[in-house]
Order: sequence, then C-alpha cells, then structure tokens
Amino acid sequence: MSLRTPGRLLHGLGLLVVFAVTVFPFYWMVSSSFKTQNDLLASPPLWLFSPTLANYADVFADQKVVNAVINSLIVALCSTGLSVALGTPAAFALARYEFRGKADLWFWFISNRFISPIVLALPIYILARNLGILDTHLVLILVYITFILPIVVWISTDQFRSIPKDLEEAARLEGANQFTIFWRIYLPLGLPGIAVSAIFGFIFSWNELLYALILTRRDVQTAPVVATSFMSGYELPWGKIMATGTVIVLPVTIFAILVSRHMVRGLTMGATK
Repeated sequence: MSLRTPGRLLHGLGLLVVFAVTVFPFYWMVSSSFKTQNDLLASPPLWLFSPTLANYADVFADQKVVNAVINSLIVALCSTGLSVALGTPAAFALARYEFRGKADLWFWFISNRFISPIVLALPIYILARNLGILDTHLVLILVYITFILPIVVWISTDQFRSIPKDLEEAARLEGANQFTIFWRIYLPLGLPGIAVSAIFGFIFSWNELLYALILTRRDVQTAPVVATSFMSGYELPWGKIMATGTVIVLPVTIFAILVSRHMVRGLTMGATK
C-alpha cells in the first residue's frame, strides 16, 4: 500500500493538471463573454466582475451569425451522413473479406488522417475554383467527407471484426445472401461503433476552420469562420468574439457530455471479442 501511494498521488496530480489545462481555456472564454470591453482589457485580469448579457444580445441580433450556425449544421449533417453511408459497407468488406489490395486500401484510409490539412488546402482550392463550386455547401461537404470517412471506416471495421463469425455462418445455412447478412446481422450489432464514428465526424466537421476559411467567401461561411471575421482592423470586440465562441462550442460540448458513456462503450466493444 505504501509503495502504491506515491504512484497514485502522482497519477492524481497528473490528471488534475490535464483537467486544468483542458478546462481553463473553456472557462476563460465563457467568463469573458459576460464581461464588458473595459473589464476584458483590465490589467491585471479581473476575476470578479459584474456580468452582462450585452455581448450575447449583439451576437443573436447579427443575422450573419445565425446564418453561419445554419450553414455549419447543414454541412456537418450532410458530410457525416454521407460518410456513414459510404464508410459502413467499406468497413464491412474490410472486416470480413480477403481481396487483392486490401492492405493497401486499409492503409490509404488510415493515411488520410496522417496528412496535415494545410498540405492539401491549395490543391483543393484550385480544383474547387476550376469546378466552379467555391463558396458552396457542396465543396465543404465533399472536403469534410475526406477526413470523416477514414474515422467511420476505422472504428466500424474494428466493430465488425468483434462480431462472431458463427452468426454469419448460421445465416448462410439459412440461405441468406451477402446483403442480408450485412443488413440483418452486422449493421444492427455494429450500431454502437457506427454511432460513435458519426458523433466524432459531426464534432470534427462542426469545429473545422481551415478549409471553411479558404473555400468560402460570404454565402456559406460557417460558424468558426464568422467568429474569426470579427477580428478586423484596429477593432477587436473580444466580448462578442467570446460570446460567439461560446454559442458555437456549447451545443457540441453538452452533446459530447451526454453521449460520452455511449462513446466509451462503442469504442471498447470493438476491443474485446
């Protein structure tokens, strides 16, 4: 017991440091959204202040912010839905069948997560400009699929591998074809992993900034882009910026907290057979 105590103490301190580093920026953003401009620029920083809702009133009165949240919702839902529709059958094939080039295909899916987005930004911009789809929902949906699809394939493949093959063999004896086996057996049993990949995909697409900043102008700007657009010239309305950031982050944060238990269960189910 005495040998374990220092280790547990260090482990607890490490968790405390990680928690503080993770939560403090979020706390600072939310608390700053309730400050006046003078309180925000005070030196040293004010920890106690009279809260105001003026920044949130400015945000919700700005039609540009409302449109940006709607654009983010459209792009996130469409890109996540299409990624799940395309990635789930691909994951089923990678998990259950042997075919030529399988290892290369698997590596290609995973390698999409290795490449930094800034490397691909310029080629994608030129391609989108030549196709005439800049500043449209379509270009963002297509680009977001490129980094959500590998997540869906990665998680769903592991989930499908954890399903006993005996179920598939029993279904074949009953005369079931490939599609029936996928639709009636693998899809329902693999639903926790598919749901987790969809949740991750939605969160990543909701928060994405770089591609949205490069590929949009005015019509389909997403919420993260609009938040950065307030920083122009010599005026920095930090209160409005922080309030916009809170409006953007809060729904996804609450959603992640509510589904965190299901996310852990979905991720760990594929790790055991």
